[in-house]
Amino acid sequence: MIDIELVRKHPEVLNEAAHKRGEKIEIEKIRKLDVDRRAIITKIDELRAHRNEVSRNLGNSKEKSKDLIQSMRNVGTEIKEMESREKDVSDKLQDFLMNFPNIPEETCPVGADENANTVREIIGDLPSFEFDPKAHWDIGEHLGIVDLKGGVKLSQTRFYVLKGQGAKLQRALISWMLDVHIDKHGYDELYLPYLVNRDTVTGSGHLPHFGDNMYHDEEDDLFMVPTAEAPITGLLRDEIIPESDLPFKFVAHTPCWRREKFSAGRDTRGIKRVHQFDKVEMYKFVKPEDSQEELENLLKDAAEICTLLEIPHRIIELCTGDLGFSASKSYDVEMWGSGTKEWLEVSSCSNCTDFQSRRSAIRYRPTSGGRPQFVHTLNGSGLAVPRVMIAILEQYQQEDGSVVVPKILRPYTGFDALTAN
Repeated sequence: MIDIELVRKHPEVLNEAAHKRGEKIEIEKIRKLDVDRRAIITKIDELRAHRNEVSRNLGNSKEKSKDLIQSMRNVGTEIKEMESREKDVSDKLQDFLMNFPNIPEETCPVGADENANTVREIIGDLPSFEFDPKAHWDIGEHLGIVDLKGGVKLSQTRFYVLKGQGAKLQRALISWMLDVHIDKHGYDELYLPYLVNRDTVTGSGHLPHFGDNMYHDEEDDLFMVPTAEAPITGLLRDEIIPESDLPFKFVAHTPCWRREKFSAGRDTRGIKRVHQFDKVEMYKFVKPEDSQEELENLLKDAAEICTLLEIPHRIIELCTGDLGFSASKSYDVEMWGSGTKEWLEVSSCSNCTDFQSRRSAIRYRPTSGGRPQFVHTLNGSGLAVPRVMIAILEQYQQEDGSVVVPKILRPYTGFDALTAN
C-alpha cells in the first residue's frame, strides 16, 4: 500500500508511477477524498468537544434548559450523521490506496508490456540434438510419468497426475532445492498452512486486486495460497521487530492454486500453466537501505539452481508495465525448453519495498532509537517446479525416449535416468 503522504504532498509521484505502469488514475479526486475526510473528522471532534462542554455545564447547573437539552440531542444526531459520512469517505479512500500498485523503482525500464522487458544475461549455450527433440507432453506420455487425461478425469483441464519416476523426480527436486537454499544460501525453512485468512492475502497484496484469480472457501472465508509469499508476509503482521534481528530469510515449499483467468486460452497443453502446482519460495524481511542489494542476492540464489542443474537460462529485467502489483523492481529467471523451443519463467524475484509491510503493519525498531520504521520485503521462486520439470525432460531427453537425470539430483532420485516401463 502506498503512503498517504504521497497523496497529500507529492501527487506528481503517483501520477508518474501510474503513467509508467499504463494506469489511468485521477489523483485529484483522491486528494479531495483525503481533504474531505480530514475536514469531517475535524468537525466531529469540534462537535464532540462542544457536547462534552455543555454536558459538564448542565451537570453543574440546577436548572436544566429543555431547549439546550434538545440542542445537545440534535448535536448527537449530527455526530452520527458525520461519522457515517466519514466512514463512507474513508472506505472510498482506502479502496484507492489498496488498489494502487507499488511505485516502480527509478532504474526499471519504462514500457507498456513484456515486449519492453530487457535481457540482462544469458547463461549457458542452447543445446543441439542429433534428433528432433520432443515436447515434454510427448516425453511424459511415452515414459508413463505425466498423465494429463487423469488430471482432467479427477478435476478438470489444467490439472495433471504424476506417476512413478515422474512423482519421485518432483519430490527429489523439491527436497534438493530446499536443501540448497537452507544449507548453502542460509534461509530458514517454514512449513505453512495451505489455507489462509482474508487479512493474510490482503496484507500480501493479493486482495482485492487478484481476488478473481484465487480459490476461495466461502464458508470459512479462507483462501488457498496462490504462493507462499502470502502466508510468509502474514507471519509478521502487526509486529515490531528489533533492528538487530534483521534480516529474516525464509524458504518454504507449498502447493499453489490459481484460477489462471488472466491467461485464458494460453499454454493449454502440457503442465506449463496449470491450476495447481508446487513451488519453493524464498522470502526476505530487510532494512530499507539493504533491499536493493538483497534483491541481487535473491536473484543469484534463484539462478544458481538453474546453473547447478546445468540448464541454459537467462535473466530478464521487467519493465514498468510488466511489474507485479506489489513489486517495485523485478527480475525473471527463465529456463530454456529444448522441445517446445521457448523460454520458461521459473522464478520472478521482486523487491516490494514497504508496500506489503505497510499493508501488514510490519515494522522494525531502530537500535539508535526513534520511531519504528516499515521493513522492506522481497520474494522470489526458488523455483517453480512444473517448469523446471519441463526443462529437465526436454534438456536431458535421449534419442531412445529416455531422460537422463541431472547429476546433482541423482542422490535424491535414486536413479540415473527416467525410462519407459
